[in-house]
Amino acid sequence: MLAQREHPTRTEYVLEVPEGQHTDMRLDRYITSFVQNASRNKVQKAIKDGYVLVNGKREKPSYIMQPADLIEISLPKPPPKKPEPEPMDLKIIYEDEDLLVVDKEADMVVHPAFGNWGGTLVNGLLHHTRQNLSQVDEKELRPGIVHRLDKDTTGLLVVAKSDDVHSLLSKQFAQKDVDRTYWAIVWGRPPLEGVIEAPVGRSPRDRKVMTVLPEGMGKHAVTRYRVLEYFDYLALVEIRLETGRTHQIRVHMQHEGYFVFGDPIYGGNSVRYDQNTGQRKAMYQRLFSRMPRQALHARSLEFYHPGKETRMRFDSELPEDFTYVLETLRKHNKSGDEPEGLLESGSEPDVRSPDSG
Repeated sequence: MLAQREHPTRTEYVLEVPEGQHTDMRLDRYITSFVQNASRNKVQKAIKDGYVLVNGKREKPSYIMQPADLIEISLPKPPPKKPEPEPMDLKIIYEDEDLLVVDKEADMVVHPAFGNWGGTLVNGLLHHTRQNLSQVDEKELRPGIVHRLDKDTTGLLVVAKSDDVHSLLSKQFAQKDVDRTYWAIVWGRPPLEGVIEAPVGRSPRDRKVMTVLPEGMGKHAVTRYRVLEYFDYLALVEIRLETGRTHQIRVHMQHEGYFVFGDPIYGGNSVRYDQNTGQRKAMYQRLFSRMPRQALHARSLEFYHPGKETRMRFDSELPEDFTYVLETLRKHNKSGDEPEGLLESGSEPDVRSPDSG
């Protein structure tokens, strides 16, 4: 018996093998025989991606069906043919005929994907540029997008308007000719400087999150950091990426025990060190409420402009919630142990205006 339910982004099926019915049919073939227009390849991929459960557990496509087995299927609906322009209030800090630089706010997905077909940065950029964006990744619904930031990571992104500029910018990223710095508030007291080199890939336990994997698995990933300021049990760090893997900073910091403050996915949204009582507990509850996301900001971006044939650097001010957390920590949670030659107590580096120098 097959039951079907429709949702905006997926179609759900519930299929039960009748009691007393014995079959030598594989799981993938069994599903294909019941679900209309579902190819075997599509079903196999859904099984491997965790969209199919048998009696509440994941099984391989080759699993042999048994009497009374209960199959739950959730198949993603196909994406729209292309993203649609949507009017948005975007913070564009630089634009010319070749490219533009966006200062992305929190709670904004960069490009359409499963569960977020609209309301993304791409939708807003298509409206702003009158659909004048590169089409290198058109099939993946990423027109103009050369690199990405996580939904709740704020800061700078460069966007290409033509295919030639897109390819030249992508080449710079691949050759590590783009200088990107991030600021993050992390739990713990990391060494003044450090390099984290560990493969990053999808967690075998939860395909929606990333993790550090053993050597030979995952993708090569390197993160460099230096401490700008220490607090009692947190630190402000500057981070430079040598590679750009999904969630790389957050995963690498978690792996070393320096969880990014406020990160709800990778363990930063709870007090990680020292007691969590009294005034200290109240302060952190206030900070988590004010910043219910990771304290991670793409602070600066420097690249070679393919059209102007010059290097350009852009800097972004910290967003209000990040600044609030930082100022509160400086006021109430200061250790007095400053990294030599970096920030003075209570100070903050000047934020330069975008220039072409």
